[in-house]
Amino acid sequence: MHSSTPQPLPSPAPHRSAPALRLENVSLVYPDGVDENGAPRTIRALAAVDLSAESGTVTALVGPSGSGKSSLLAVASTLIGPSSGSVRLAGRELTGLPEKDRAMLRRTQLGTIFQQPNLLPLLTAHDQLVLTEHLRGARGRQLARAGQRAHELLEVVGLAAAADRRPHQLSGGQRQRVNVARALMGRPKVMLVDEPTSALDHDRSRAIIDLIVATTRQFDTATVVVTHDTEFVPLADTALTIRGGRLD
Repeated sequence: MHSSTPQPLPSPAPHRSAPALRLENVSLVYPDGVDENGAPRTIRALAAVDLSAESGTVTALVGPSGSGKSSLLAVASTLIGPSSGSVRLAGRELTGLPEKDRAMLRRTQLGTIFQQPNLLPLLTAHDQLVLTEHLRGARGRQLARAGQRAHELLEVVGLAAAADRRPHQLSGGQRQRVNVARALMGRPKVMLVDEPTSALDHDRSRAIIDLIVATTRQFDTATVVVTHDTEFVPLADTALTIRGGRLD
């Protein structure tokens, strides 16, 4: 009778959570009038796009004008539904959700930093942030807590001393810092950023780039940045090029 040494069981595969943002085989087709025979024409803005963005990382998306960058951000933000493919946020399928549900997701789980800050001229930097929570339905004590978070975020972006200033009293770089802080108010899982440095000089551009990278790490967001700024690319965790609606 032979004895044998028990063999260890194989270790289970490590559990991997779903990416914060996942686009899979996404295509987007726009109508483009009719041809000479009256048949409908289309333009393909995105073609079989696959993109994953993990929490705490920055993905830079570069490409020429008309390459599909803006269309990709619009699909990722649920502003436009894809013609085909899947869009998931933290594993949840977003494709086909009613507009009411998509609007709620945009308010609560997505942060957007636009090319232009679009700040309201009569509100202070602090109130620009608090307003976002009011629009999410915060009232009473919730608004008081929002005020405290606004102060904390303005400190994070280096504007604690400018909390009571209105947009015309801020530089372009400072207005973009308010934009970053405002996007973080809702504790988003995903940050979508559209050309954040296009209106800034070199030094202010680099400061905003560094701020977006730092806040991505600090708040563990999955950040996707559309940019023409070549200084951004080496600082990103992943850099993707889009051409003709396809990712390289």
